[in-house]
Amino acid sequence: MKKLILASALSLCSFGALAEVAVIVNPSNANALDAETIKKIYLGKAKSFDNGNKVNPATQNGTAIADEFNSKVVGKSSSQLNAYWSKLVFTGKGTPPEKFDSDQAVIDFVAANGDSIGYIDSSKATDKVKVIATF
Repeated sequence: MKKLILASALSLCSFGALAEVAVIVNPSNANALDAETIKKIYLGKAKSFDNGNKVNPATQNGTAIADEFNSKVVGKSSSQLNAYWSKLVFTGKGTPPEKFDSDQAVIDFVAANGDSIGYIDSSKATDKVKVIATF
């Protein structure tokens, strides 16, 4: 019984460990982005890269990495960010980032779209995308 309780406690602790978030772009994208610019992109306040190309952000839907990104980079909980975007959509003032269900789906989207930006668990980064920031 003690072993079962210890194993349960250890598995709960491992879920509490926070993952490092990697912000990714297509490898052909030469733009440099700081944390404030990334935040503005995900709040719909910046709509293009420094070179003038329209930015196409990808976000994750209900994943732990989305919660990490929203907290660390955007400064809002996932529910606060959803409410923020609902208001913008309702008033006709914005279109939220496209949502994906996994790191791999975001990687595939960013790899296929030169104007895209996304975020993933940093341990899942591949050579199909370029990591421009970690949080």
